[in-house]
Amino acid sequence: MKRTASFAIALLAGTGLPTLATDLGTLGPTYEIAEPHLLRMIEERLRDKERSGELARIEQEARARGTDIVRNPVPVASVRTTATPRTFYFNPTYTLDRNLLGAQGELLFAAGTKANPLDIVSLSRHLLFFDARDSRQVRRARELMTHYQGKVKPILTGGSYLDLMKSWRVPVYYDQQGMLTRRLGITQVPALVSQEGKRLRIDEMEVTQ
Repeated sequence: MKRTASFAIALLAGTGLPTLATDLGTLGPTYEIAEPHLLRMIEERLRDKERSGELARIEQEARARGTDIVRNPVPVASVRTTATPRTFYFNPTYTLDRNLLGAQGELLFAAGTKANPLDIVSLSRHLLFFDARDSRQVRRARELMTHYQGKVKPILTGGSYLDLMKSWRVPVYYDQQGMLTRRLGITQVPALVSQEGKRLRIDEMEVTQ
């Protein structure tokens, strides 16, 4: 198989060098580039890793990382331990930004309608946000749960909710990616959320030694 120099020179076009489309003759024999099939190469590498035990090690490490993420989710970065206690209120009223239609296309609520979820359903339990990595906050949370006779929903901003559920034998939740604390404006924990009329009262409480 012969290849002319014009083809080799054409390849230089992508380098920004000036080229001429002139046939300079045959420079010499060329050969096809023989590359192993990509999937076959991947399979061979996987088999090599399996024989060496490396694949089993990688799988074990991946399972360990997955288990650790489940047991210890990423802490909420936007909150800190309470330094200055404060009490503030959150109004959950929202305004519809578009028409809300029924199953048959009928208008249920027009855009611009204001609604407060507390008009429809009450907060049946207090919401308690705290960091389970802090033993002081864990003790404070336990005290509040006892005080309110269990009518508290514990929500973690850090630590292992699985370990706490096993210890307390009650459901424990996690504020994934800080969605709730950001929505409510909570920046310090422990924080207790309670309903007062048609708004929510939020107490960011201090912790003692």
